[in-house]
Amino acid sequence: MSKWLEFMPRALLATQIVLVFGFTPQVTAATGYGLGRPATPAEIAGWDIDVRPDGQGLPPGRGSVAEGEKIYGEKCASCHGDFGDNPQYAQLAGGVGSLAGSSPVWTVGSALNNATTLFDYINRAMPFPNPKSLTPDEVYALSAYILNLSNIVPADAVLDQKTLPQVKMPNRDGFILFPGLMTAHGKSDIHAVACMHDCVKQVKVISELPAGFTEKFFGDISQEFRGLNTMNQTGEPQWVRVALNDSSAAPPSGYALAQKNGCTACHATDHKIVGPAYRDVAAKYQGDAQALEKLKAKVRKGGAGVWGEVPMPPQTQVSDGDLDAILKWVLSGGATTP
Repeated sequence: MSKWLEFMPRALLATQIVLVFGFTPQVTAATGYGLGRPATPAEIAGWDIDVRPDGQGLPPGRGSVAEGEKIYGEKCASCHGDFGDNPQYAQLAGGVGSLAGSSPVWTVGSALNNATTLFDYINRAMPFPNPKSLTPDEVYALSAYILNLSNIVPADAVLDQKTLPQVKMPNRDGFILFPGLMTAHGKSDIHAVACMHDCVKQVKVISELPAGFTEKFFGDISQEFRGLNTMNQTGEPQWVRVALNDSSAAPPSGYALAQKNGCTACHATDHKIVGPAYRDVAAKYQGDAQALEKLKAKVRKGGAGVWGEVPMPPQTQVSDGDLDAILKWVLSGGATTP
């Protein structure tokens, strides 16, 4: 557990859980704390996606280097380079054997000691900004292609639950097990003995974050769960559904749609983050009758060089309706947060 949680008041931590998952706190007797409800098997499956060094946790599926090359070109090359050689985001290929030298290059081939770690990371975090949207077959194929870029697997390799854990990484013996924060007589001073006595008999929430706190600072958090239906579970968990799906609700604003589709991770309304401010985009295209169509093409294809060197990946996951509404809002010149 993260270090900061050790210092967080228990009531505040409980309140954050309430805000994120919609649980209702209750005051109960010693038989239970009364917070939330048991997670359903489908909800647990959506989070239980870790893959261990021995391959435990790998889902059924398979993928070849050739298949991975096509997927990589469509979803990965804009950030990582056509051959995994772009260091601006994270260089994937090359650098094997360089870590012990004067100019270490941290890549998949030079740093990882288990090929399953590559699968695990792609599966849970890629592609930006739509993590967990890849199928198991696509993740196996991408793993095969990226490993082939550093000549770790041959061009005809096919990876699956059995063959991926068998891949021998160049740095497989380069890791030292962490012995604990401190040692005494050769043994760790941490013994992980659970405390199961003097437990509180009653829990009571005594402080709360203000209503709307999560939405104000983090936007529509349901979007963090995109793609769960394509990995490890079927059906949509109740806590993923959001008001924007309610056909009786008013149409969402341009800013809300930008949040929903992950645009605000790189763009703000009035200042540059990674990409330009929306107001600067509106000013650049003011009076251009073709502005809407030009921006649609730029967003779909991605690219770099107009607003800086950091490339924008192709945004193929945004629906045509959402993209049209977002860009009309940007070009309107107001571009203010509602």
